Amino acid sequence: MYKGKMIGVVIPAHNEETQIGRVIETMPDFVDRMIIIDDKSSDRTIEIVQKYKKSFDRVILIQHETNKGVGGSIATGYKYARDNHFDIAVVMAGDGQMAPSDLPAILDPVVDGKADYSKGNRLFTGEAYQKIPKVRYFGNAFLSLWTKIASGYWHIADSQSGYTAINRKALEAIDWDQMYPTYGQPNDLLVRLNVHNFKVKDVPVEPVYNIGEKSGIRIRKVIFTIGWLLIRLFFWRIKEKYIIRDFHPLVFFYFLGIGFGFVTVFLFARLLIFWALTGHIPPINALAAMFSFMSASQFSLFAMWFDMEANKELK
Repeated sequence: MYKGKMIGVVIPAHNEETQIGRVIETMPDFVDRMIIIDDKSSDRTIEIVQKYKKSFDRVILIQHETNKGVGGSIATGYKYARDNHFDIAVVMAGDGQMAPSDLPAILDPVVDGKADYSKGNRLFTGEAYQKIPKVRYFGNAFLSLWTKIASGYWHIADSQSGYTAINRKALEAIDWDQMYPTYGQPNDLLVRLNVHNFKVKDVPVEPVYNIGEKSGIRIRKVIFTIGWLLIRLFFWRIKEKYIIRDFHPLVFFYFLGIGFGFVTVFLFARLLIFWALTGHIPPINALAAMFSFMSASQFSLFAMWFDMEANKELK
């Protein structure tokens, strides 16, 4: 136990035969259970975990009959933690990329009641740019920006970090069967937490790379799939939080901003076509395009401001 709280660490694992042993061996003593979710591995991951179970009574092994993705594995672990009455569930990857020395810092905000969900932020440290592969660093930064807008948690960054802790109240509130099953899981969960008005805190953690891990992430692919997911989640959050549960006028500002944005694109496209065909720019078209652009910008910025104010208590 940690400060009187029962701690379960969810460890999603898919083909981690070279890394899973290190994760088990370095797990802090205050962790009550290591809930390892084997996501239909094709290597020796299950065999290795079963060997460790003989000498580590804290290890729980759950095997998926089909591959459900990292999000699906985390959902399975969360449901186990919820149903077995753990006070806090932590997620640590099975590839050893999450430093056990950072675990107390991840737990403290949740244990002390300052947050319902805490997450690691690898971008706080000055070492992040040097340690994180550049493509992943910039991809993470891009997705973090869009996750702020989609989730309403304007104070968080490193949205793709999977090193997290969540309390029992949030475990019981979220429908884990609806959570996104693959690499967009952290983004999806942040949006769902915001709709339920849970407090989220970022915690600086050490970036760990080049220890033998093999990433299944393809940045060029996921940046589009997660980007589209964030667009859908944004509209879902606006509907759920600001229309269905409690109406807020920022809805008008967001939709006027989006509406004028589409009009701006149309007017500028029309302007360029006229310019290409006739060699001059119609003054009225140019004024209309600029007016539409300024309106879209102002409505959108005011909407974001209102959104920040509405969520400032969730820091």
